[in-house]
Amino acid sequence: MERKALVLCSVVGLLGLLSVATGFGAEATRIKGSEVQFTSATQCTYPRSPALGLGLTAAVALTIAQVIINVATGCVCCKRSQHSSNSNWTTAFVCFVISWFTFVISFLLLLTGAALNNQHGEETMYFGNYYCYVVKPGVFAGGAVLAFASVALGILCYLTLNSAKDSNDPWPNPPLSNQSGIAMGQPQFALHTQDPVFVHEDTYIRRQFT
Repeated sequence: MERKALVLCSVVGLLGLLSVATGFGAEATRIKGSEVQFTSATQCTYPRSPALGLGLTAAVALTIAQVIINVATGCVCCKRSQHSSNSNWTTAFVCFVISWFTFVISFLLLLTGAALNNQHGEETMYFGNYYCYVVKPGVFAGGAVLAFASVALGILCYLTLNSAKDSNDPWPNPPLSNQSGIAMGQPQFALHTQDPVFVHEDTYIRRQFT
């Protein structure tokens, strides 16, 4: 895995874990029905709870993670023709769609739970009776689980497209052979040889005395 992809996945993963942790923290600290008191026939008193801040933190962390991973991934539909493996693109596209679907539901659950958990002093009337509204169990927990799924599928989509891109170009720059070395081999020039000339002995002696 490249260093850029490793850093990006680490940052997005940490944001996802932060969203999950604060989501479950909001679930644990939400206002329960037993903690609400009636100060009058139409007035409810709610205790202070950190669930509002934790729910908003979870929603913001999830949004930042979703933005980062989608900016890094780019347009999934535009990259279909760039990959030779159709199965890789199909897997990435399915992860992309499900990631956005789970993100929207998780974001709405976290924000809705945080807003409803902050209804101090308000009451609801049903069939002539007044009720103090509290966030139902599982709202923040469901948002946290979906946040984890959204971040995990977003990272999987990014890695699938990134690996498919690398597999299409395994040798982008083949190494060049060293042309400056000393060539070891036979010389490139031809050797000219002449046949021996035979001279008669009388002629050789005559040339020495002349």
